[in-house]
Amino acid sequence: MGLEIPLFQGLSLNIGPAHPDGNAYPTAALQRGLLLLDHGQELAEEAVGFGVPVLKSGLRTIFPGSITLTWLQEEGTWKIIALYKLNLVERISKADNIAVRNKFFYAAKDGLAGLIRRLPILRGVLTGLSSRLRQLFGWETIYIPASFLTDLKVLYTVNSQAGRLGREIDTGALPPEITEVMLMNELGAHTFDRYQEPAGICLEGHEIGCWDEVTAREAWFESSAHRVAFRLSQVPGARLFRGRELVGSRLAWAGFGYCFAPSIQRFHCELRIEKHS
Repeated sequence: MGLEIPLFQGLSLNIGPAHPDGNAYPTAALQRGLLLLDHGQELAEEAVGFGVPVLKSGLRTIFPGSITLTWLQEEGTWKIIALYKLNLVERISKADNIAVRNKFFYAAKDGLAGLIRRLPILRGVLTGLSSRLRQLFGWETIYIPASFLTDLKVLYTVNSQAGRLGREIDTGALPPEITEVMLMNELGAHTFDRYQEPAGICLEGHEIGCWDEVTAREAWFESSAHRVAFRLSQVPGARLFRGRELVGSRLAWAGFGYCFAPSIQRFHCELRIEKHS
C-alpha cells in the first residue's frame, strides 16, 4: 500500500511499492522513493525520486528492488520508516532477452561510463557512441537479482507545510563488503531543466553535465515549466554530486547524489521543496 502526502499549492509526495507496468523506462524495475507530483502529475519520469539508497561493493552497484513502509502522522509532520531491500544489479540484455554475463564486457562498459562522467569535453561523443552501440547490437538495460542482498532502513520526516524532507540512514548493520553508500535525490530531466547555486551560477539543459561534484554550500534544480524547485545542502563527511541525463527513452533524470562511506553509520540530510512565482 502506498502513501500520498499533500504539501502546498497543488504539490504532493507519493511513495509506495514499485509498479513497473506503468513506466516504460528500464528503471521501472527499481524501487523508487518519494516522488513529487504537481496537481496530480508525477514529475519523476525515469528518475527514482527522493531519498533512495544505492550501495557500492567495489565496482558493483546494488539497487533496491522492493520496500516495506510504516508511517505516523502528527499534525503537519509525517514520519515514514522505509525498509529497502537492495537486491538488484544492472545488466545489458540482447535481443533474445538474455543478460550478457561476460565480466570483460562490463569492465569495458563501466570504463566508458567513467569516461563520460570524468571528461566533460568528450561526453557528447561518448554518449553518442554508447547509444549507437546499443542500437547496432540491440542492447537494452535490465535489472536482475544480485547474488547479494541486504536491507537498509531510511527514516523520512516530512513537514508538509514547509516542504521540508529529512532523510536519515542507519548503515551500522551493512556487511563489510559495502564500500560506499549513495543517497539519490532525482526527478525528471524534461521537467527539471535548470540548476542553480547561491553565487549566481545558473546552468540549463546540457550545460548541467551528467555527474559533477557540487562545491557550493547548497544548490537546487528548478523546473521552468512548473515553477517548482528542490534544494539540498552540503553534509559533513559526504560528497554531493549533481547530474542530468536525457537520452531517448532510456535516461531522463536530473538531481543530486550524496556519496559517503558506510563507517558514518548515521547519515542525515534535508531537502527543501519550493514553489516559485
